[in-house]
Amino acid sequence: MLITRGNLIKGCLTGKVVVVTGAGGGIGFEAARSLLWLGAKVVIAEVDAVKGTNAGRLLTEEFGPDNIAFFQTDVGDQESVRQLRDFTVQTFGSAYCVVNNATVAVTGAVHDISVDVWDRSYAVNLRGPVLMTRVFLPDMLHRNEGAVVFVSSSGAAPYLGGYEVFKTAQVELGNTLAAEIENTGVSVFTIGPGIVKTDTADDAIHKVAPLYGMTVEQFYEMNRHHMLSVEAAGAGFAVAVALADKYRGTEIGSIQALQDAGIVLEDASQDSEETAGHEAALVLPLLRDVKNTLAEQVEGWQKRNIFERQWMMRDFKKRLGAPPEVFLQTLVSLEEELRQGGGSVRKYTPELEKLRAYYGNMREMAKGYERNPTKAKEYDEVILGWVEGVEKLLQQL
Repeated sequence: MLITRGNLIKGCLTGKVVVVTGAGGGIGFEAARSLLWLGAKVVIAEVDAVKGTNAGRLLTEEFGPDNIAFFQTDVGDQESVRQLRDFTVQTFGSAYCVVNNATVAVTGAVHDISVDVWDRSYAVNLRGPVLMTRVFLPDMLHRNEGAVVFVSSSGAAPYLGGYEVFKTAQVELGNTLAAEIENTGVSVFTIGPGIVKTDTADDAIHKVAPLYGMTVEQFYEMNRHHMLSVEAAGAGFAVAVALADKYRGTEIGSIQALQDAGIVLEDASQDSEETAGHEAALVLPLLRDVKNTLAEQVEGWQKRNIFERQWMMRDFKKRLGAPPEVFLQTLVSLEEELRQGGGSVRKYTPELEKLRAYYGNMREMAKGYERNPTKAKEYDEVILGWVEGVEKLLQQL
């Protein structure tokens, strides 16, 4: 198991009860596997009785019957969620954590998706997490311990609006809830699995790839450096539960959680040692400059008032596809790879190009905000330096 390769101690979640919605297969199932290895008692909340029963059987065969249970649940139905809570309490005790993994992937143009399909997507992808929070959170607050995990997808990709509109809303739900209960012992955060070839995702990609003017194979090839296996994504979810307090109030990705747990994924596209060493010598000084610049910016944003801070964070995420903390962690991870003589910078080119474009847009916006010509020139020169720093790094690729 992938989870065994990290620095988390087996059994570190012993005594904790975790409810994973949509765990009849895919990422939810793999998250349940890793959570069981970490010692948690896991309740599979799955709407499909056949899938849920089969998942429970497979996990029982692997880990024994004492820490796994299945309860058929429609997360969009309030009474069903209440019954899930009662079942959890009666079977294992109060839930320590809820992982809102259940999803339906809706594809199509916004104006072509029927209202019934929009409603079903809302029921599972947003109403469900709201109901799960309303039902399970009070017990966590009473015990002053627990974690609520939302699962995001916020790329705003064309023809995926019927899915991503509500998955993006989970991020805002998580941010709001985290702020409301920040002084309690309950951690709230959002995790994105990344691009993972689950059955649900694969079906959606088969539908949208032609709309992008490409084949399914071309889509996967274009994203091959960013894809995670189902097991890796699920293990990332489990790690995040174990490190919930670390991620309080943030949005992360499965890959970041895996890195924090010391789990290194193999990369079949790594360059030879000679090429990697050459890249490191050329790139490391430039990379450090770009990383330190972004780190200073993120630190500065944290000192702004809450409305300015949220606007800046939201704009960054909109343009780069990830929160600044996650993007910064990507640069930190790349620096570590290069320092150790491995990894290839080329696979990070798309992210760096987005950062260059972000700084370029920031430069244009700044021209319209400062009326003092002297200060406007100073700001322009500073931001131009940021742009040129990223460009120098890209030139080495």
